[in-house]
Amino acid sequence: MAMNTVIFPVKDLERAKALLTALLGTAPSVDAPYYVGFDVDGQHFGLDPNGHGKGLTGPVPFWDVDDLDGLLQALLAAGATTVQEVQEVGGGMRITTVKDPDGNMIGLRSTAG
Repeated sequence: MAMNTVIFPVKDLERAKALLTALLGTAPSVDAPYYVGFDVDGQHFGLDPNGHGKGLTGPVPFWDVDDLDGLLQALLAAGATTVQEVQEVGGGMRITTVKDPDGNMIGLRSTAG
């Protein structure tokens, strides 16, 4: 399991893209109206203009996991609550977002079941 993706919910995608381009010193690797992503030194930083509508309140670290469904159930049993249901986002990638009892966001993503 590794954490190498952070998604930022943004209200103004163009302004956020300009800011992250300046900060990271590189152009986006993904540049679409629904998502902008940057890859730097093995880390992925994403801008989601729909994130606030999905319940994201700030940056969300996403953990790459082998058994998304199993780990999701374990987190829910340990007190997490679902923020975003499991969904496929393309290329076989599935994601979900939960928050812990203190309100901290946790993202899970997997290309396996």
